[in-house]
Amino acid sequence: MSGTLNKVMLIGNLGDEVKMHYFDDKNCVGRFPLATSETYVSKQTNERVSNTEWHNIVVRNKAAEICEKYLTKGDKVYIEGRIKTRKWTDDKGMERYSTEIQCDDFTFLTPKTDQQSSQQSKKSNPSNASSQSQPSAPTSSESEENDDLPF
Repeated sequence: MSGTLNKVMLIGNLGDEVKMHYFDDKNCVGRFPLATSETYVSKQTNERVSNTEWHNIVVRNKAAEICEKYLTKGDKVYIEGRIKTRKWTDDKGMERYSTEIQCDDFTFLTPKTDQQSSQQSKKSNPSNASSQSQPSAPTSSESEENDDLPF
């Protein structure tokens, strides 16, 4: 195979709000940190160990505006993109490097109802959040009418 591939797929949680930067030519860039975690049991200590990796996500133009509007800190999101390393010089003249994920596609994984309820519970009393009604189970006559599955 002679081709190359630079593809990243991540599922994680936003570590902060989307930070927007607008340019004169009506283009914009949104940036946010994304946390991915892995958990395992250490064979030596038999304790649960959790490792979190932080990724710098970059989205552009319309996608950035959508992310800014709908994503908040803590939301779960699927990101598809490619790795890009930028080289820059800091204030002291030192060369620095920054590795980013240039986002090509994304899918919001936090249900809208979860987003709304978390925003409401932040604003209201926490005891009110638990008093939301639960959906009722179907009655036996309803389940018999809908039970046309072959298994």
